[in-house]
Amino acid sequence: MTAEVPTLEPAAPAFPPQRAGLGIAYRAGAMVCIASLAAIVKWTGLRGIPVFEIIFFRNAFAFLPLGLYIWRTTGLSVLRTQRPMGHLTRSAIGLVGMVGAFSAMQHLPLTEATALQFASPLFMTALSALILGERVGRHRWGAVVVGFLGVLIMVRPVPGHFNPVGVSFALIGAVGAAGAMVAIRQIASEKGATIVFYFTLAGTCLGLAGSAFHWVTPDLPTLGLLILGGVLGGVGQMLLTEAVRVAPVGVVAPFDYTQLIWASGFAFLIWGELPRLATLAGALVVAASGVYILHREIRAHRRAAELAGL
Repeated sequence: MTAEVPTLEPAAPAFPPQRAGLGIAYRAGAMVCIASLAAIVKWTGLRGIPVFEIIFFRNAFAFLPLGLYIWRTTGLSVLRTQRPMGHLTRSAIGLVGMVGAFSAMQHLPLTEATALQFASPLFMTALSALILGERVGRHRWGAVVVGFLGVLIMVRPVPGHFNPVGVSFALIGAVGAAGAMVAIRQIASEKGATIVFYFTLAGTCLGLAGSAFHWVTPDLPTLGLLILGGVLGGVGQMLLTEAVRVAPVGVVAPFDYTQLIWASGFAFLIWGELPRLATLAGALVVAASGVYILHREIRAHRRAAELAGL
């Protein structure tokens, strides 16, 4: 489950240098929350809780921390929107990604499912060119190609080593997350809190509707973990938002890859899973490609702003 942040670094950022450390701390903390949520998703899924029910708890109880955050920042103005269909599109695409990512965790080792989500920036670059008509230079296209080679290293598409169901779900999750980010760019005039609010509301409704056909009443420990997962998801979203509020995206975004460290730790402690060498090697290639794409995108954004005299 990669992070979705509807923000690009400003052309002339007014971030005090001393806030960079705080932004990094927020981003790293968000990755702890997201990795913990991923472990809860896998554990509760293995206990027989359906994916849509997990999605319901993930979103419904995210309103506890998010509600507090919204109350202290935007208040009821978070409900005001000029782009209702834009929110519907963004939510639909993002929830497809969430279903894919959560399902992948039921079919793949946690470390591998997490690592495959890092392909999201690669898909986002391709989708931005195809859907938004953004100019993507040869450097970024080269990074996309190298990144997909890293994905192939991770999934090892050879007989006896390939899990087509799990990999398919993971890639659906990555494409969904990328598509959601592209959709967010199309409603960039909306407040970040508004985008998060309507996505969380849509996730709650989808999870509840999907669960109506197959509800499994959890025991108390499982129920506690489902609620904790929702709270962690909300806290993680708040920390992501705060990270880009106090520090440039280019400074904090590379710390997204610390999620893999936490996921590997949880996988080992809970299920005794050790990451495969191919997973780590492929993840390193994908991460390097993602960071390079981010670097080129921010550089292009700055150049365009300079030419516009901003």
